[in-house]
Amino acid sequence: MVMTKAPLRITFVGGGTDLPFYYEKRDFGAVVSAAVNKYIYVTVNKKFDDKIRVSYSKTEIVDDIDQLQHPTVREALRLLDLTKGIEIVSISDIPSNGTGLGSSSTFLVSLLHALHSYKGELVDSETLAREAVSIEREILKEPGGKQDQYAAAYGNLNLMKFFSNGSVNLTPITSHIDHINRIEDSLLLLYTGKGRSSSGIHRDQIVKSGTNMEAYDEMKALTGPTFKAINDGDVESLGRLVHENWSLKRKLSNKISDDWIDKMYQKAIELGAIGGKIVGAGGGGFMLVIAEPKRHGPIIKALGLERTNFKFTHSGSRVIFVGE
Repeated sequence: MVMTKAPLRITFVGGGTDLPFYYEKRDFGAVVSAAVNKYIYVTVNKKFDDKIRVSYSKTEIVDDIDQLQHPTVREALRLLDLTKGIEIVSISDIPSNGTGLGSSSTFLVSLLHALHSYKGELVDSETLAREAVSIEREILKEPGGKQDQYAAAYGNLNLMKFFSNGSVNLTPITSHIDHINRIEDSLLLLYTGKGRSSSGIHRDQIVKSGTNMEAYDEMKALTGPTFKAINDGDVESLGRLVHENWSLKRKLSNKISDDWIDKMYQKAIELGAIGGKIVGAGGGGFMLVIAEPKRHGPIIKALGLERTNFKFTHSGSRVIFVGE
């Protein structure tokens, strides 16, 4: 038996520039994101018989990988040539669909890590990220970017750059712990209770990308100052930059926000929030609010949304148990 866990992530600025339609035309895209201590766990075990059993939000028991309905499980097993007699179980610290924290890619990274380990293979972070990108973007043709896979595989707070030749460069933040704590203490992660499909939002962004490239350029330009603000523990600047990014992103697609989200966000601003955004593609999931800690109580009370406490984590995907 092998158990792995990989971290979910929040993105501060630049989301969308990690999609091919942007970085292939603009030399590179860039995001600033942070892995957080909310995880997706995957357990892989040898099954007593030759069947394949996969348990996630539902349970599948099949005789052959081609019968699996879960596409990423099917393709991960195919990639690693595991065709029978295996049991896979996943558990998530947060709702697993449509939250904006990169759960689908995080699950795949954790699964690939578990499958490699089950076979007795050592695997590095770059290989895990590349294999996950290959399965989701090249084999399954799912629309989306690369940041989720790299955040799950590597962990940490990073400035990520996605180049037109397919390479990815990560620059981790190496700030004083007091600065990081100040940033962490300013962040509120609130669950809207609204699920959504990131694929649908990404498709709409791609369709409209031709008229929005300058907005993506502006969001990418925010990544350098945002990286510096986090590194310096500068909450005021971080809030303003994330607010500017959200204002730009809302214009990219009418699926990214709606009247209810806009009302919640505006209410937070009126109560002292410096900035914020819907995490991930938009449309629902988690709202990130940046405000001095003394403002948190009134904001939570007024919005009536459930808070999820979290910390940044330096660790990416890792094996946490190997049984005999």
